[in-house]
Amino acid sequence: MSTSAHSPAGPSTTDRTPTGNTVTDRLVEANVRYAAEFEDPGMDAKPVLRVAVVACMDARLDLHDALGLALGDCHTIRNAGGVVTDDVIRSLTISQRALGTRSVILIHHTNCGLESITEEFRQELEAEVGQRPVWAVEAYKDADQDVRQSMQRVRTSPFLLHTDDVRGFVFDVTTGLLREILPTS
Repeated sequence: MSTSAHSPAGPSTTDRTPTGNTVTDRLVEANVRYAAEFEDPGMDAKPVLRVAVVACMDARLDLHDALGLALGDCHTIRNAGGVVTDDVIRSLTISQRALGTRSVILIHHTNCGLESITEEFRQELEAEVGQRPVWAVEAYKDADQDVRQSMQRVRTSPFLLHTDDVRGFVFDVTTGLLREILPTS
């Protein structure tokens, strides 16, 4: 059963669909259809496989299908680039300490948007809105190296209990395959 709220491409390029409803309206309508057939799976927030997946927010990554995961199998933490930021460490800490995860999988991907911007993005925002963001863009040119850096951030965090099973990958958006990135010695 598909709960996709996709609509055919139309003349509209704004946040409104060709019929005049907003994208959010379509998503809420899709949720009503979903809820009509929803059955409580009877599970709690602890992931069955005791794994947390950190990945890019890119819409081309269907993590559950790509990794063979079902509802309740993992915690999924997504952001621009799938980089390990302070907020990712916060989420992983809660995932491990309160909800029992023990493994961490980090996934970047080919053709990431973060490879095409720079930290100058923050300066441009400051010029536009009059305030510089406190966060770093975390742009990178080498996905493999950034995965290694992210693995290192996880492995060295004093807040995480389980840092022995941390693995990193690059997902190829044209083939769907993961390529494992080995940490530096």
